[in-house]
Amino acid sequence: MYGATKDDIYAYALSKTLAKVSSPATVGLYSSCQNRINMILGKMEVYMNKEAVRIEKEYKGRPRSVKPSFTGFLALIGRLLFYRPIWTEENQRHQDIRFIYVHFSAWHFAGSDLLWAGLAIRLFQAMQLNFGKLQLVLYRVVQHDEEDEIKKKIVENGPSSWRSKKICCCPLWFLVLSILVVPIIIMVFLLTFGLPKPEVKPDEGVDGTDGQVGMLEGLAIAALGVPAASALRFIYLMVKNLIFSQDLNIKKGMDNQQISSQLGFMNEVRKEMWLLSRFIQFMEIFERRRIRVVLKITSLDRCSPKKIVAVLEAINILLSDEESPFISILAVNPDVLVQKVNFADSCFSKEDRAYALLNRIVTLGYTVPPLCSDSKCSLFYSLTSNSKFSVDKGMGKDEDRTMDHEETSSSDGGEVHIPLEDLNPLLGKTTTSLDVNENEVEMLVESALTCNKRKINKYMLDDAMSMRRVINSIRVTVIIMKALKQELPQPENIAAWVVLANQWPCRLSWIIQCVEDAQQRADIDRKNAANTDGSKTLWNVFSESRAELYVMSAQIEDLLEQDGDPELFERFLAVDFRFTINDLKTFEVATVNLDHTIKKELAKIRGTSRLKDSGWMRDLAPLPITTIIKMDTEDVCRELERMKYPSKYIDIVKSNDLNGSALLFGNADDLKELLGMTFGEWATFKLHFLGLPSHLRSQYRNMPLTPSHLSHNHLLRNNAHFPHHYSSNPNLLDS
Repeated sequence: MYGATKDDIYAYALSKTLAKVSSPATVGLYSSCQNRINMILGKMEVYMNKEAVRIEKEYKGRPRSVKPSFTGFLALIGRLLFYRPIWTEENQRHQDIRFIYVHFSAWHFAGSDLLWAGLAIRLFQAMQLNFGKLQLVLYRVVQHDEEDEIKKKIVENGPSSWRSKKICCCPLWFLVLSILVVPIIIMVFLLTFGLPKPEVKPDEGVDGTDGQVGMLEGLAIAALGVPAASALRFIYLMVKNLIFSQDLNIKKGMDNQQISSQLGFMNEVRKEMWLLSRFIQFMEIFERRRIRVVLKITSLDRCSPKKIVAVLEAINILLSDEESPFISILAVNPDVLVQKVNFADSCFSKEDRAYALLNRIVTLGYTVPPLCSDSKCSLFYSLTSNSKFSVDKGMGKDEDRTMDHEETSSSDGGEVHIPLEDLNPLLGKTTTSLDVNENEVEMLVESALTCNKRKINKYMLDDAMSMRRVINSIRVTVIIMKALKQELPQPENIAAWVVLANQWPCRLSWIIQCVEDAQQRADIDRKNAANTDGSKTLWNVFSESRAELYVMSAQIEDLLEQDGDPELFERFLAVDFRFTINDLKTFEVATVNLDHTIKKELAKIRGTSRLKDSGWMRDLAPLPITTIIKMDTEDVCRELERMKYPSKYIDIVKSNDLNGSALLFGNADDLKELLGMTFGEWATFKLHFLGLPSHLRSQYRNMPLTPSHLSHNHLLRNNAHFPHHYSSNPNLLDS
C-alpha cells in the first residue's frame, strides 16, 4: 500500500488550481529534472479529469456528451447552419468543465525559423482531432465573421442561448425548408394531376402548349436559381476548406520566405487563433460546459535563444486574447531558460531579460520543490532494482511517446536517459486518494485575500498580472498544505508569505540559504541547540548576513533586480509580518512560487568563497566574507596572534577598534598607513583579510564580471540597508 507522494500532491494542487483560474493563463512549471516535469504533467491530466467529473456530479449539470450520438451530431450541424449563439449570464456561468490537452514539443519544430507558427499548427491539428474537421470547416464557412473581432461582446439576460438566422425577417431554417419542400409538393401535384390542358384553337396548332410549358420552366428556374447558386457556393467553400485546411496554409506560409518575412504573417496566424477561440466558445454553449485547452509546451529550453524568445512572445500575442480559452503550461528548466534568453540578440534592456519577460507572461509560477529524502531513497532503490538505462531511447518516436523517454537534462551533451516507468515510486502506485474539501479551500483563499487587507495591499504591485500570480499562488499553497495535512497558519500569514516570495524572491532565497547553511553547520558541529532555535526572526537572519549579500551584489545583479523596494522589505519582515525560522520550515514545502534556481546560484557563489578557507592555503588564503563580517576587534587580534604577528600590530588594532567590517569596507591605503607594516607583513595581511591580488583573482571567480556588473549606479540602488560611508573595495567583489 503506497501513500500519496509529494509529487502526487504537487500535481493534484496544480490540477485543482487550473480548474479555477480564469483563462487565458500561462503556468510556468519549473524543474531541472525533465522526468519529474513529464511525470507531473501526466499526473496532472489524471487529476484534472477527475476534477471535471467531480464538478459535474456536484453541480448536477446537464452537459452534452463529449462524444455525441448521431442525433447530437445532427443537432450540432443544425446549430451551425441555422442559428447563432447568444451570450447570456447563464451560459457564461457554467460550472461544468472539459479539458483538452495539447502537447507541443518545441524540439520537434526547432528546425523551423518560425517555431511559434508550429505552435499554431499543433493547436489546429488538436482541434480537428477533438471536434472534427467537418465541424470546424462548417463553422468557418457559415458562422465566422472577421468583423466580430472588433465588435463588443454583449451579454444578454434571457432564457435562450440561440437565435435563429433570418433573411428578410424569415428564419433561415424555414426558408431552406420551404425551398426543399415546396418544389417537391409541386412536382407531386403535377405528377398526380398532370399539367392543365388549355383549349387550343385550330389555327394555333401546338405552340400554345409549348409556350405554357416554357413559362413554367422559367418560373421554376427563377424560383430555384438563387438558392441553387448559394448552395453551389456553399459546397465550393466547404470542399475548398476541407482540402486546403488552415494548418496546411500556415505550413505553406512558413516555407515561403517572402510570405513568412512579412509583418502581416503573424497577424494572419493570430486571426486564425481568434477563430479557434470563437469556435470553442460556440462549442461551450452547445455542450453547456466550459472548455479549456491545456497547451503543454515542453523541451523549449533545448532550442536556440532566438527561438525561445519568439515562442514566449507568441504565447503573449497569440494566446492572450481576453476571451481566449487557452491555458499554457511552460514546462522548462528555468536555469537553462534564463541563461539562454539573456544570451539572445534582442536582450538589450532590463525589460528584455529573462525574468522580466517571464513576469510579463506567466500568471502562475509553479516551481517543483526538490525531492525529499524518502522520494530519493525510493527512486534510487527502483533504479537499482530495475537497472533500465537507455541512451537516446525514444528519440525519433511518436510525439506522445516522448513523455516516457525525454532527457533527464536539457543540456546539449550526451546524457543517460531514465525511462519514466523507472520512476514507479513517484508515479502510479498511489492508492491513497487525495481529496481536499473544496469549500474549505475556497473559504481559506477568500479569507487570505480579504482579512488584514490594509497590510497586504501596501506590498502589492499595481499591475493585474502580478495580482493574478499572487491569487493563484495562494490557492496552490492552501491546497498543498491541506493535502499534506499540515496545521494551517492564519490566512493572512499565508497571503503574506506568497507576497514575500513574489515581491522579493532574491532576498527570501538568500534567507533560506543562510538558514540552511547554519543548520548544516550545526549538524556538522553537533550543536543541537542551534537545531531547535526556531524562534529567530527572518529579519534577524537577513540583518546578520546582509553585508555579505551586499559584497556579492555585483555578481547577482540580475537576481537583485527582481526584488522590490528594500525599505518595504524591511518593514514587511521587521514590523508587519515577523516570520520566524519555524514559519519558514512550515511554508517551505508549499512555496512553489519561488524559483529555486535563485537559491542555487546564491549557494554556489557563497560556497565558492568558503572554499578559500580550506585546504593547503588555510593559513594564507583569504578568509570567507561571512567570517570577516562577523569578527569583532578581539577576533581580529586572535587571528593576528595565530599568524604570529608582532604585538605592536595587535595594539594598533585594539586602539583603533578595527573589527571585520572596518577591514572590509575601509580604504586599503589608509589601513596600510595606519598599521605601518613592512612590505612582506602587509602582503600577507592584505591577502588574508582583504582578498587575493588582482592577478590571482580570476582563478577564484565564480563568474566573470562585465563593466555593467561594476556599475556604480547599480551599487547605489542596492545599498539601502548599508551605511553610506562605506567605500567599495574592488578586492571584495571577487571574494
